[in-house]
Amino acid sequence: MNLKQLHSVHFLGIGGIGMSALARWFNHLGIKVSGYDRTPSALTEALEQEGMEIHYVDAIENIPVKVREDQKNTLIVWTPAMPKDSAELNFCMEKGFEMRKRAVVLGMITASLPTIAVAGTHGKTTTSSMVAHLLKSSGVNIAAFLGGLTQNYNSNLILHDEAEGNATVVVEADEFDRSFLHLHPNVAVVTSVDPDHLDIYGDGAAMLEGFSQFIDLISPDGNLYIQSHAFAKLRKPENASLKVRQYGLDSGEIKAANIQALPAAFKFDYISERKNILGLTLSMPGFHNVENALPAISIALDHGIEEEQIRNGLLTYRGVKRRFEIWVQQEDSVYVDDYAHHPEEIRAFLSSVRAMFPGKKLTAVFQPHLFTRTRDFASGFSECLSLADEVVLLEIYPARELPIEGVNAAMLLEGITSPKKSIQSKENLLDYLKENQPEVLVTMGAGDIDRLVFSMTNLMRRHEN
Repeated sequence: MNLKQLHSVHFLGIGGIGMSALARWFNHLGIKVSGYDRTPSALTEALEQEGMEIHYVDAIENIPVKVREDQKNTLIVWTPAMPKDSAELNFCMEKGFEMRKRAVVLGMITASLPTIAVAGTHGKTTTSSMVAHLLKSSGVNIAAFLGGLTQNYNSNLILHDEAEGNATVVVEADEFDRSFLHLHPNVAVVTSVDPDHLDIYGDGAAMLEGFSQFIDLISPDGNLYIQSHAFAKLRKPENASLKVRQYGLDSGEIKAANIQALPAAFKFDYISERKNILGLTLSMPGFHNVENALPAISIALDHGIEEEQIRNGLLTYRGVKRRFEIWVQQEDSVYVDDYAHHPEEIRAFLSSVRAMFPGKKLTAVFQPHLFTRTRDFASGFSECLSLADEVVLLEIYPARELPIEGVNAAMLLEGITSPKKSIQSKENLLDYLKENQPEVLVTMGAGDIDRLVFSMTNLMRRHEN
């Protein structure tokens, strides 16, 4: 199938972060894009403003006529999150449309273009967007498919220039549902392989094998940048000619040195076997984000990007929405929101906040995501949340799951050793925080806690005054 010769692409579940990036790519190519999603969102509204036809009622008659009548030149891109009794999904299957999952379509794109794929159970969105920004800001023609909305480009897709010929693709390689095994990377990054998505893999060993299989997909003359602790957990790559470089804050061939936590940035030195770059400033705070910058800088050097361009690229990189996003930062009032939803992500985030604001009381509000993840990592959640002076838990955001008996936020509370801890409802949270007046407030989670961000911001600004 030649993707560029399609007349129409119809998306079932167009509002997802990965699906919407693909929709934007096809739209950029001049192909008619339409789609269904269950509920409107800021993202679907943006897609509509870009010219895509989107509806929110699952009905065959809502599929554009051109799509229904031109099966030969139409592609249906769908997500497994679509209900099995979906009218549109079953219509497309019964009529014999060409149907592909998002991951397969991404694989088709990467098969024909040089590809940099960034994988990892955490860190992949920030790292892939950092790679994309360093290359884009230095004049490299790229197309980037990202798992979050970049602050620099206000999109999950960075568009290439067709007039400049083939682009280099930067893609976030998602381990969920083994999606990354459809990709064709020339260069790959593996940021972390801590256990996650055990509802898909069954156990940690199977997940590690999935990452090893991903590494085996790298082209024979390709490069792998892998976090040193992740490398130690995986079997060695089967490709003997693959160039493997390990990185880490304090281990591997590529390191960070002289790290300084500043109020709104981190400074560090990039140290490698081929080049040292001293006194870099990363405007997105966090020890973990300094580590994420190491492979991004290395890939930029591979592309011949000069030291000064790398320095400026890091300085102008503004991060990804909901990744260490500082909303209020005043002398007596700080509010930061983050997507952290895995124990290791929470540990890295809270440790960095501690370093940035030493001596200040840290209040953490956390919304657990998924019943299975909460059950599988309960002790880890309790341990890392205890880094805060006060922990406020919301109930579990179920996402795609049904409740599991005995699994709830209360099971985390007992193991938390913070001096103050409680469970609050979303409805009562603002009143509770008003009464307790946090000094440094953080919110964390991958559910719908982001809907409270503006209320929290107003609360902390009022408190400051």
